[in-house]
Amino acid sequence: QVQLVESGGGLVQAGGSLRLSCAASGPTFSRITMAWFRQAPGKEREFVAAHRGTGGTAYVGRSAKGRFTISRDNAKNTAYLQMNSLKPEDTAVYYCAAGFRLILSDLENPSRYNYWGQGSQVAVSS
Repeated sequence: QVQLVESGGGLVQAGGSLRLSCAASGPTFSRITMAWFRQAPGKEREFVAAHRGTGGTAYVGRSAKGRFTISRDNAKNTAYLQMNSLKPEDTAVYYCAAGFRLILSDLENPSRYNYWGQGSQVAVSS
């Protein structure tokens, strides 16, 4: 079992930055694929970014490319999402997710992740 606890959401003006954190329990963090998704009211859950574990590669979704960065600290069992140049359309609840043995084509599919954080509200004002 993996438990995920998120922190770092809030309200920011357009052009500003926020960093989300996701602390995971369990001894196998380094092997887990960690990801971030977001969901705005009335919309489907959208892939933001993923990181495939120790030595793995980071992937960023189209809407976040060039502005958001996913990283992880295996010593702290924590994943991060650094969000820069935020836009009002980035307003959503952001969820971290964890999954095992995901292949490349799985990364953007929320149904492939077994564990989810509680969600962090990010609001960007214009």
